Amino acid sequence: MKKYLAAAGAVALAISLSACSDDSDDDSATSTAAETSEAAESTDPSAAAEQTEGDIVDTAESAGDFTTLLTAVKAAGLEDTLRGDGPFTVFAPTDEAFSALPANALDDLLADPTGTLADILKYHVVEGEVLADDIADMDGDTVTTVLGEDLTVEVDGDTVYLVDGTGNRVTVTATDVDASNGVIHVIDGVLMPSSDGMSDGDSRNGAPQ
Repeated sequence: MKKYLAAAGAVALAISLSACSDDSDDDSATSTAAETSEAAESTDPSAAAEQTEGDIVDTAESAGDFTTLLTAVKAAGLEDTLRGDGPFTVFAPTDEAFSALPANALDDLLADPTGTLADILKYHVVEGEVLADDIADMDGDTVTTVLGEDLTVEVDGDTVYLVDGTGNRVTVTATDVDASNGVIHVIDGVLMPSSDGMSDGDSRNGAPQ
């Protein structure tokens, strides 16, 4: 009888220890799963993007290929506008696009930052958020910039062109660069309004100052 009780006690102890071990393993697994979930949330790209997404000026600065554009924007006094609530759509010429301008053209523009230069920059901005999917369906249509002068959209397969007021055609090379107050589309040339579209430094049709 004593042997039976001793054996029964040993079995009960083994079961108890096994249950504790299972509980411990379950707790450990639950803790590990929770830690893994938290780590996944902390490294989620979309969550990180929401936390770090800046306005149009910050986004352009982070891209690193719009130094000339940003210099011009600040010289023309338009930085605060592009940091505003928006939303805005900006067709952004790269540094390479500006370097393709005729010699001394940029220096001449910077010499008149709140006149001709400001007009040209406003001609690259559209009020509202116009995404790539929208533009893809706009072949032959026009979009009105904050200058009050239109751009014509041409779509050829997967390639989108913008035709400015002088008949110059530039290519949209990258689309839907998101900012907290709008979107940036990258272009390979500088858009020029027609001479009639220039405002000589005065605001037109509510163009931002």
